[in-house]
Amino acid sequence: MASEVLAPIIAAITLLTPARAQDCVVEPEGYRTDDYRSPVPETLAGARVLTTAEAEAIWRAKSGVFVDVLPRAPKPKGLPPGTVWRDKPRQNIPGSIWLPDTGYGILAPATEGYLRQGLARASGGNKQAPLVIYCLSDCWMSWNAAKRALAYGYSDVAWYPEGTDGWARANLPLAESQPEPRPDGEQ
Repeated sequence: MASEVLAPIIAAITLLTPARAQDCVVEPEGYRTDDYRSPVPETLAGARVLTTAEAEAIWRAKSGVFVDVLPRAPKPKGLPPGTVWRDKPRQNIPGSIWLPDTGYGILAPATEGYLRQGLARASGGNKQAPLVIYCLSDCWMSWNAAKRALAYGYSDVAWYPEGTDGWARANLPLAESQPEPRPDGEQ
């Protein structure tokens, strides 16, 4: 009797395990502004959503520009004078450009300008050029940045939600990267 009562509950819980959690995530109307490292939707209106195999095919064919938007870790405040600070190295998909901090839901005008200029540079000023935007798996930063690229008029935007996590799981190469220079001189 107890197993008959529990069976539907266990079945419902099984459907909501982490592997299926993103099935329940709905695209917001605007940009995601909090809890950036959480399950993402399976869609992004106006963009192609790529699997690792599809991203790899684009990369191998050199038929798209890869744009990494993972934030850069900030220098901790209050370090004693003379403390040496070294940025954590970023391993990304070889050939990518890295535009850190451009995937937040709300961007300062300077950061938005940095994203616009970086996308223009990456695409050679061609808004029809294929862009593949990514960061890590379960990270809304790439979703936000891809949505912004669409809003800026880019017509061939692909979002790779698995990012470097999925790339590494597939044993594909990663390369140490440095951020694209910022026009405001900020790091």
